[in-house]
Amino acid sequence: MSEHTVKAFDDDITRLRGLIAEMGGLAEVSIQESLDAMVQGNEGLAEKVIKRDRKIDAIETDVDKLAVRIIALRAPMADDLREVIAALKIAGVVERIGDYAKNIARRVGEIEGRKRFEPLTLLPAMGDLAAEMVHDVLTAYASRDPELALEVIRADAKVDAFYNSIFRNLVSHMVENPATISSAAQLLFVAKNIERIGDHATNVAEMVHFAATGEYPPDEDS
Repeated sequence: MSEHTVKAFDDDITRLRGLIAEMGGLAEVSIQESLDAMVQGNEGLAEKVIKRDRKIDAIETDVDKLAVRIIALRAPMADDLREVIAALKIAGVVERIGDYAKNIARRVGEIEGRKRFEPLTLLPAMGDLAAEMVHDVLTAYASRDPELALEVIRADAKVDAFYNSIFRNLVSHMVENPATISSAAQLLFVAKNIERIGDHATNVAEMVHFAATGEYPPDEDS
């Protein structure tokens, strides 16, 4: 590459990373606000989350177009190509995280008798953990930090433990209070969405680790 081409490529990559940071910031806010709306029964806030998802989708489209343009015009090789492909994949995962927040927001009007559900005190704490994973993985991506990416992967076990606890609690609640089955099922759906956000943050962390080191993180379960 000539010096001018290198500068143009670097500018494009900076723009790509900026778009993903913007997407991630919006998704993070949506996670928090969807759960605030759920706990408060605030349908106005839920609608705000649903509308924001369109913005997240639009930015993902911008990422796709820019990545394709970089590959077509710059013909990046090796590490540079890996960077562009990682950005494309990460944008797709962040878009899904936004979808999960939107799904939670759509359930806000379906919950009755909020005061009766102990998991409503657990869901925000679980959501905070998942949102922190999203925040940390985007920080890891921005700073090319494979160690922080590994921390995000380890944090997913805590989100899974929260989900298992909430699942048991809600199933017991359904058995003891059959009239609340419909609302409890909605809360199970919300918990599953948060659990999926944690899984997706983990997927991004694995990509960040690969983009930074050229290797996927070791499977710590094996």
